[in-house]
Amino acid sequence: MTKSYVVVTAPDSFKGTCTAAEAAAAMAAGVRDVLGSAATVIECPLADGGEGTLDALAAGLNAEIREVDTVDAIGRPRTARVAVSGDGTTGVIEAAEANGLPHVSDVELQPMRADSFGVGILARKLMDEGVTDILLCIGGSASNDGGTGFVRALGVKFLDADCSEVAYGAQGLSDIRSVDLTGLHEHATDVRFRVALDVDNPLLGSRGAAAVFGPQKGASPDHVQRIDSGLSNLASVLADATGIDATALPGAGAAGGMPASLSTVLTTEFLPGSQLVLGAVGFHELVENADLVLTGEGSFDSQSLNGKVVAGVASAVPSGCPVVVLAGRVLLDPKQGLDAGVTAAFSIASGPSTLDEMSGHTTELIRASASHIASLYGTFSRTVR
Repeated sequence: MTKSYVVVTAPDSFKGTCTAAEAAAAMAAGVRDVLGSAATVIECPLADGGEGTLDALAAGLNAEIREVDTVDAIGRPRTARVAVSGDGTTGVIEAAEANGLPHVSDVELQPMRADSFGVGILARKLMDEGVTDILLCIGGSASNDGGTGFVRALGVKFLDADCSEVAYGAQGLSDIRSVDLTGLHEHATDVRFRVALDVDNPLLGSRGAAAVFGPQKGASPDHVQRIDSGLSNLASVLADATGIDATALPGAGAAGGMPASLSTVLTTEFLPGSQLVLGAVGFHELVENADLVLTGEGSFDSQSLNGKVVAGVASAVPSGCPVVVLAGRVLLDPKQGLDAGVTAAFSIASGPSTLDEMSGHTTELIRASASHIASLYGTFSRTVR
């Protein structure tokens, strides 16, 4: 009797060359080239909360991608994508679709003015439609406003000493003396926000939002000091209003301090991006009976083992099931991989190659590499049967 196999292909994107969905499909094709009908192949493209997470979650949840009118980080109209599950209960937002740095790269960066209001518009739209569970990926933002713009879009007001609304963006943070939550969206407290974090930086200080990420968004040393002081003031006011201290939250420095407002005003759960995606797509259930799992990314290196997709996959796969990594380059030795639960890792390069040389046919290289792995696995499994 012909042996049958369950193979799961679960890569991240190969950044700049192919999406996670394209990589998963290429791996699946390579497996089928060798194992044919003997293989049941499950494609599960993944992401770590950064670029491509919306597409990966939409594919994993079989959700519909829609376009929503919003604004960018400096208030200019733009159209952003969101995703909504078939039953209408789960929504996916990739914050950078609204306030991402690339959308304001055509003008001089404005670190004190930029805000997260456009991301809040996306959340408000989903809540208006009855979504009760929002998966929010906050990486890649251009703003430093502590998430004030986001919750302002949901009806929150930040007031100065005269009870007037402060200026939007980081420029108004130090003027905040109170917060008015009475206008908060009527469904806001009924919605669960699961927020993907891609860093563990605190809100304030030398590792905080302003010091580490502010310069990437155009902040000068003077801006950094002003933003850090403003975020400290924001956290203090929010703590007085809600009893929740955002400065104690690991990862509160992500996305210009966006978790500061989210964690205090809304019902939130903060997770490493890869863990959020794995949970949302039901990855543990998908690999429960797997015989082989293929994963991968552009570069398999030390960062891969620190909250990224490969590490998440390896930790989720049952003991005894091989986990094989395909990557553009492999910079870890076998012991480092084994210690992290990776059985083996292979470069997709067919010979000495530059990134430019591989980028034009990445999916073909992934497919060929997956075929070699499937051939080896199939031969071995028949031998030991």
